[in-house]
Amino acid sequence: MDERELLVLERGTYGIPCVIGKVLDIIGTKWTFLIIRDLLVEETMRFSELLKSLEGISPKTLSLRLKELEDQGIVSRTIYAEVPPRVEYTITEKGKRLEPIFIELKRFGLTL
Repeated sequence: MDERELLVLERGTYGIPCVIGKVLDIIGTKWTFLIIRDLLVEETMRFSELLKSLEGISPKTLSLRLKELEDQGIVSRTIYAEVPPRVEYTITEKGKRLEPIFIELKRFGLTL
């Protein structure tokens, strides 16, 4: 499908997964949305920086969410062979395509 093709909302069809639901399955889990938001703002962050910016998240949960985002191609991970090892997470081009959604959610949130 061409990204510029005009899309309209439609009701779901029984037995066919909803594409909006698939997106929400990825970004709608606890913490994932905030991880993506921070990477959209900063573009690249170290694990420790993400941990500090997401008050209350455990290292285990952060690792799990980052792995899920990496598996979906939304985040890439770079490991540097240093002592101690340095790991950076970067939002991918695919992940950057989520920015307009985040902007519109912020715009809506400001009206609440």
